Amino acid sequence: MTTSTSNDMIPEEPRAPHVPRLTRRLTGFLPQEIKSIDNIIPLHCRKVWSKHQVKKFEDNEGFQQRFIGHVETTLARSLYNCDDLAAYEATSLSVRDNLIINWNATQQRITARDPKRVYYLSLEFLMGRALDNALINMEVEKPDGKGMESSRALVSKSLDDLGFRLEDVLEKEPDAALGNGGLGRLAACFVDSMATQNIPAWGYGLRYEYGIFAQKIIDGYQVETPDYWLNFGDPWEIERNEIHVPVTFYGYVDRPSGDTSTLAPSEWIGGERVLAVAYDFPVPGYKTSTVNNLRLWKAKPTTEFDFAKFNSGDYKNSVDQQQRAESITAVLYPNDNFNQGKELRLKQQYFWCAASLHDIIRRFKKSHKPWSEFPEQVAIQLNDTHPTLAVVELQRILVDMEKLDWHAAWDIVVKTFSYTNHTVMQEALEKWPVGLFGKLLPRHLEIIYDVNWFFLKEVEKKFPKDLGLLGRVSIIEEASPERQIRMAFLAIVGSHKVNGVAELHSELIKTTIFQDFVKVYGEKKFTNVTNGITPRRWLKQANPKLAELIGQAIDDPDENYLLDMSRLTELAKKADDPDFQEKWDKVKAANKVQLADLIRDINNGVDIIDREHINNTLFDIQVKRIHEYKRQQMNIFGVIYRYLAIKRLLKEGASIKEVAKKYPRKASIFGGKSAPGYYMAKLIIKLINSVAEVVNNDKEIQDLLKVVFIPDYNVSKAEIIIPASDLSEHISTAGTEASGTSNMKFVMNGGLIIGTVDGANVEITREIGEDNIFLFGNLSENVEELRYNHQFHEAEMPTELDVVLKCIESGKFCPDNASEFRPLTDSIKQHGDYYLVSDDFESYLATQELVDEVYHGQRQEWIKKSILSVANVGFFSSDRCIEEYSETIWNVEPVKPEE
Repeated sequence: MTTSTSNDMIPEEPRAPHVPRLTRRLTGFLPQEIKSIDNIIPLHCRKVWSKHQVKKFEDNEGFQQRFIGHVETTLARSLYNCDDLAAYEATSLSVRDNLIINWNATQQRITARDPKRVYYLSLEFLMGRALDNALINMEVEKPDGKGMESSRALVSKSLDDLGFRLEDVLEKEPDAALGNGGLGRLAACFVDSMATQNIPAWGYGLRYEYGIFAQKIIDGYQVETPDYWLNFGDPWEIERNEIHVPVTFYGYVDRPSGDTSTLAPSEWIGGERVLAVAYDFPVPGYKTSTVNNLRLWKAKPTTEFDFAKFNSGDYKNSVDQQQRAESITAVLYPNDNFNQGKELRLKQQYFWCAASLHDIIRRFKKSHKPWSEFPEQVAIQLNDTHPTLAVVELQRILVDMEKLDWHAAWDIVVKTFSYTNHTVMQEALEKWPVGLFGKLLPRHLEIIYDVNWFFLKEVEKKFPKDLGLLGRVSIIEEASPERQIRMAFLAIVGSHKVNGVAELHSELIKTTIFQDFVKVYGEKKFTNVTNGITPRRWLKQANPKLAELIGQAIDDPDENYLLDMSRLTELAKKADDPDFQEKWDKVKAANKVQLADLIRDINNGVDIIDREHINNTLFDIQVKRIHEYKRQQMNIFGVIYRYLAIKRLLKEGASIKEVAKKYPRKASIFGGKSAPGYYMAKLIIKLINSVAEVVNNDKEIQDLLKVVFIPDYNVSKAEIIIPASDLSEHISTAGTEASGTSNMKFVMNGGLIIGTVDGANVEITREIGEDNIFLFGNLSENVEELRYNHQFHEAEMPTELDVVLKCIESGKFCPDNASEFRPLTDSIKQHGDYYLVSDDFESYLATQELVDEVYHGQRQEWIKKSILSVANVGFFSSDRCIEEYSETIWNVEPVKPEE
């Protein structure tokens, strides 16, 4: 087991630096009978400490004093050179001061009570901007002394007195580039809900220097550039330079003389070592003083600078070790289309798992409890397969470092871990080549082989004549040209619970990709926890006007419904009220103007969407990671069909007013990033931008159709885009989307959905009612048959899609290279149409016609659907998710603040 290279001074371990013996005692163990940290701190120490105790600001005067103090001392500026950036930094530091006081109290309370803790391991935490979230979650007393309110109004007034606007200050914060898509945003919602519900929990991730990448669109193509989100530092993080965890790679395994068993304790002699340095990020709960911790790791070399090489003139190699180490946490998801990229990804994952486990075990060992109690004190959740190496690392620590019996150690491991699966696609399950894995982590490969051997022996006992089953469930895949380690299989074998993230998804994994494991373990090991989102971020922060209107409508001016989303059902009484419908519609119109402003800024000050008719323009939005299974290509094919139909009617002599009756005003808005090495996804982005170039510059169609691609989609842009949506597209091929969470965000903000019967769309339909969602397309049970027909029979191409594909192939949208988009059209016409665009296209177009009819022809009915959708979306709060995880998987209890 690696050890920290210096004293690990973290908030949960309060220390009095002037009392060394006390310091040593606190870093040892806390007897179970101790109920409070105060009981073990001498009275005179507490008196001195409390005399100088840092106090939270609670009014305008207090905040302004903090603000000016940080401007003049922390930032070394003055009134005369304090710009908006400095104001943002000083505001963040002032608010963070309050959070840290609560944070210290939270960690002290948890340390004293010593409950079971949750550790959430996720390679992504897409946190978004921190300041506004903290202001909403953090409470101060109301000016009239009657109750509490969020700090936002107080800070806004204080900044106004100081000559700044809160809105301008908030805009200076870059998005923390710690994630990409739904996986990271889910993790962010979960850490928010765990703090809100007072669950003793830590998140563990990586501190990426440049994020996944900053997306630029040049000539319609996605171009990846570094995301310099840390250019001005991050006032929200606390750098723990005193916490250095050594992490080892490569090398060989040494065993005691004469011992050849890989089950016995062995010594891994590493060939390369880097240091994991901790950065802590406070996560406040809503309407509670609980502040949990998100710990992120940064890679640093053991020796940054080789002086001898520098002096000999070898300047490049003098910093080689530093560059090699820091590359581990430079970028989220390094491109793995080549061997070095694969190796870097695997390094990244082990580095994070090893450092996190070191931290978790160090904390447990302070209690001096036996290892058998480890699962009663620690629950570790694997968010997808990326952290699965933690399973192997814990087994290595218990056997090699702690000298536990192999089987006793494995029993502890299985009881500790649980695994969340996020895909139903076999091709998306993570695998690692055995050769690469053994080179980088030789001892871990031995452990995986032994885990697999014991597992297959159990399977063989249960099913002695089923040799095919052994091959299908083996953690080592033998069939491929190079043997692969199936990380999802390792996660299943090494966990006591496996959960899907939507009811349909959880059923599908049991009947498709993991059906053999259900046969081996039975259904008890597999469960479902449908995803959710935090309403604090995705309603209160993203759509404050709607949140306020809802509070007024249900007689909840303090907006306590954000903690009990079931109260939203009271909105249903207002669904038919014309006055309330008008107020509802005005909020949507204001949000659409805000999105139009964003689009204008992106387009260098030029309005793409007609402001005069903005409320009569349907905003049709699809923003998410670009992938063929999410079918952005079908969306843009539908846009092309609509454009060609408008042009045809005009050519036949119809007036623009007559055409508008058939195809009324619509803005199709896209956003999302493609993986750097995903050629087809990048081609979809290029097609969207090429279509936008043609459509938006066609004066003949006037304002009937506009197409927009919003580059560098992130959380802060989502907070503008999602509240403005009239219609959002969740149109994945049935049976391919595990859940989705953007569908929940759109519904919570009053947008209606057009979607397939896939992922969480199924449960959303159940909750809000079939009348309030636009469903289309084939069902998941038909997918395999349709794919078979495409592969072995002549599948009929719908006339509408044929027209679109021929138009694309003609070079209409790329005159300089008519074959530019041939791979997209060939994937449908020649290569089996794996994602079934041709099978669902007619249904998609027909449903879009129904959308036009309701939005433009039955406007009150549309608004009613919007209100009823929000009234019934409460189930999809991440608070409900965390309750389910806590009760059914983690077995943890809240640790509430003292009154």
